[in-house]
Amino acid sequence: MSINSIDLSEIACVSSKWDFKDDVATNLNDQKKQQAAARRRIEMLKEIRDSGLTLEEAKELGLLH
Repeated sequence: MSINSIDLSEIACVSSKWDFKDDVATNLNDQKKQQAAARRRIEMLKEIRDSGLTLEEAKELGLLH
């Protein structure tokens, strides 16, 4: 397909049908990934606390960045 064979009216028609739900779904996936990362970090901090290490010791061991 050549760039010259693209019908601009067809592009306009398709772009007018853009669904807001597509953008919302993408944002929800990003939020879920961030929430999962936060849960993992909280669990890691709990495990460090339970092991008796201080945060400074955990950083020295490379457990925290």
